[in-house]
Amino acid sequence: MDKKLFWRTNEQIRAPEVRVVDEKGLVGVMDIKKALELAREKKLDIIEIAPQAKPPVVRLEDFGKFRYREEKKARKARAKKSDIKEVRFTPFIGDADYKTRVERIKEFLGGGDKVRLVVRFKGRQMDARKFGYELLKRLTDGFADEINIDSTPKFIGRHLAMVISPTSKVKKQDAKNENQEISHEKV
Repeated sequence: MDKKLFWRTNEQIRAPEVRVVDEKGLVGVMDIKKALELAREKKLDIIEIAPQAKPPVVRLEDFGKFRYREEKKARKARAKKSDIKEVRFTPFIGDADYKTRVERIKEFLGGGDKVRLVVRFKGRQMDARKFGYELLKRLTDGFADEINIDSTPKFIGRHLAMVISPTSKVKKQDAKNENQEISHEKV
């Protein structure tokens, strides 16, 4: 479960003195009562954004707009964090299927995503686990210095899984290629 976002506002703020910030910048350090009066005059709320600071930092802003913006940031951060793509193999995969999956892995790595490689074993294939390790070794050797190995191959039930990510060099190269494509389109 996600931790619910919470901010103290207006009368919930217990500090006797606060540092007030608005959209233009620092207003100053003032008594909490004076800050509440200032907020009422402007028809805004005071929102505690840095409770650990001495004195605590509060923002003069409409609370509804502030909460919407902060929740939007949190959703965006959660979406970015979960960019792990998965590519599945079987231990005795054919060459054409193998090449297709390698191309998908290249696309994912080119986009800057992490890739979880999974070898699924069924039935008696569990007796031939070494083929799964050999397949993952073949994959990582094929990408050589283009990848970082985030987690080594591990068995989880009937799946042999590992996670790889692009090296920073590959990410920079892809960004450079995109910039060149954009500049060619403008010409």
